[in-house]
Amino acid sequence: MRKKTVSKNLKYDYIKNNLKYFFQSFIIILSVFISFFIEDIRKSNEDVIKKNELVADLIVSLDDDLIQIDELLKILQNSEKNILEILNDIDLNHKNLSDLDAISTILDIEVGFSFFPKDGIFEQLISTGTFELIKNNELKRLLLEMFNHQKDRNYATSQEIDQWNIVSRGEILKKFRIRFSYNSFDGEFYGSRTLNTFDFDADYYLSNGFYGLLSQAQNYSNMYMRLLNDIKKSYETARSLSIEELKK
Repeated sequence: MRKKTVSKNLKYDYIKNNLKYFFQSFIIILSVFISFFIEDIRKSNEDVIKKNELVADLIVSLDDDLIQIDELLKILQNSEKNILEILNDIDLNHKNLSDLDAISTILDIEVGFSFFPKDGIFEQLISTGTFELIKNNELKRLLLEMFNHQKDRNYATSQEIDQWNIVSRGEILKKFRIRFSYNSFDGEFYGSRTLNTFDFDADYYLSNGFYGLLSQAQNYSNMYMRLLNDIKKSYETARSLSIEELKK
């Protein structure tokens, strides 16, 4: 009888010890899982904070680019007005403008300025992995469109216009023997210039070649204005969606 009692006690102690070890192990494992869970929450919260900071920076960057776009649109709109003024003067056999006014107006035609987007914040969103944390899928789609397709389209168009502008500008300066002084610290983008001397070539001014050059400048001006207006709409929408993203 005593043997059975001892055996039962040993069995009870064995079960008791096993349960004790089990609960100790369970507590340790649970503590590890809880710590991992808390760390994941902390990391997720940090990522969301980082994402919101970058989205806020993105809004500032978009605002800067919108200012740049508006300035370029003003230059192109003014250039188109000047092109039409010269074309009308040529159509009237140079009766509307004086030689000085014609040269000054020609020099104010600028179609070679390009839009350079600030894509640094977008690159940070991609490189840090926080881009995927953006909740608004429309904003993500639009940003990818803006800083990939539209950016490539802008650079391709700008390069074509720049190459043409270099040749045509050199042609005009050569034909009219234009000389001017340059102030690199003035002006919105590349400084300002002052006309010093010129030799007006009436034959070239009234030629089909110069007329065609102006028509091409008008075409490029309209083409780039259309592109900039498309980009501007995308930027304005992205800005609104970014503000909404910060409220979520």
